[in-house]
Amino acid sequence: MVNEKRSGPLFVVGMWRSGTSLLYTLLNKHPEIGLMYEADLPLLPGLFRNSGGKQDWLERWEFWNFALSRHRIDRRQIPASVPDLKNAAEIVWKQYAGDAIWGEKSPNYYDSLQWLSREFPEARFVVIWRNPADICRSIVRAARTGSSFFAKRGITHRALIGTRRLKSECDALLRRGVPLFQIQYEEMIKDPTQTLSGVCDFLGIPFDPQMASLEGGDRSAIYEADHHAGVKSNTIGAGNGKDREEVLPQDFRDKIDRYVARWQREYKGAWPLFPKLPDAKHAEPTLIERAGDEMLFRILRAFDHFTSRVYCFAPIALLRRYRAAKAKPAAQTKLIAKEAAVITEGSPRA
Repeated sequence: MVNEKRSGPLFVVGMWRSGTSLLYTLLNKHPEIGLMYEADLPLLPGLFRNSGGKQDWLERWEFWNFALSRHRIDRRQIPASVPDLKNAAEIVWKQYAGDAIWGEKSPNYYDSLQWLSREFPEARFVVIWRNPADICRSIVRAARTGSSFFAKRGITHRALIGTRRLKSECDALLRRGVPLFQIQYEEMIKDPTQTLSGVCDFLGIPFDPQMASLEGGDRSAIYEADHHAGVKSNTIGAGNGKDREEVLPQDFRDKIDRYVARWQREYKGAWPLFPKLPDAKHAEPTLIERAGDEMLFRILRAFDHFTSRVYCFAPIALLRRYRAAKAKPAAQTKLIAKEAAVITEGSPRA
C-alpha cells in the first residue's frame, strides 16, 4: 500500500530571495523529507513534447543547471526514454529522496502553481512569503556580489509583479482544494520551531527538533555563490542586519509601497503581512501604471520562456560554445577584480 504522505510531490515555492533556500535546508534535516534543490525539470517541457521525450533529455537538463551532478544522481539508473515530463521528474525525485517525501524547492515556479497542480494532480505546496521590499533589496545585493542571474535587466520588476502573480496562483489552488500551506519568512527566522512545526503538521509527520537549526544541514546541492553565504552559515537569518545600507532607489521603493497599499486594501490587511504600513492612507498605483507594469512583466517572462525553449531545441554543441564564449568576459572581470584587490591590500592606504 502506498503511503499517502508520499503519493505525490511536494513543491516548496516562493519568490526569489524570500527564504526558500533556508526553508529547504531546514526541511531536509527531517529524516522523512528529501527534496531536490531547484532541479527545475518542469521548466523544460519542450524536452518531452513528443512521446518518449528527447533521447538527450538528461544531457540537456544537466547542461541547463547541473541538477544531476549537484544532487549526485546516478544517470545509469534513469531510463533515456520516458513517457512524459511527469514520469521523468518523478523518477529522479524518488531516486533522490528514497523512502522520504519527494519533490523539490524552487522559486522559479512562482507563476506556475496551477500548471504544476494539473501536471502533478497529487502534489502539495508550501509557499513562503517575505516583505517585497526586502526581496528586492536582497536581489540587488546578490547582483552586487557577482550573481549574473540577479544582475539581469528587469529582475526586481519581475519580483515585485511576480509576488502578486504568486498570490493569484495560491488563491486559485485554494479554491480548487489543492493542499497548500503558507508561511512567512519574518516569522520563520523569529521562531523556526513554531513555523516548521506547522509545516510538519501539514505534511502529516512529527516535528523533529533538529529542523530548527542550520547546524549539520546538507547544503551540497545549493549553488556556490556569495549570496548563499547566509544559508550556508549556522545562524538562521544571518546577514539580515537592519543597519545595512539602502540599495533600492527611492522611486522604486515608492512603487513597492503603492503596490503593497493596493494589495493590503484588496485583501483587507491579510496580505501581505509585511511591511506594516502606517495607518495613514497611501497612494496606490494608477491604472496606467499597473497596465504598463503588467505589460513589461509579460515581456520579461516571455523572454524567460524563450530562453528555456532554446535550451530544449538548439543544438547542444552550439549551446556549449555560446556558454563558453559568455563565460570568458565574466572570468576576465573576476580576474581583474582579484588583481585590483591584491594591489589595494598591498598599498599603504589599504
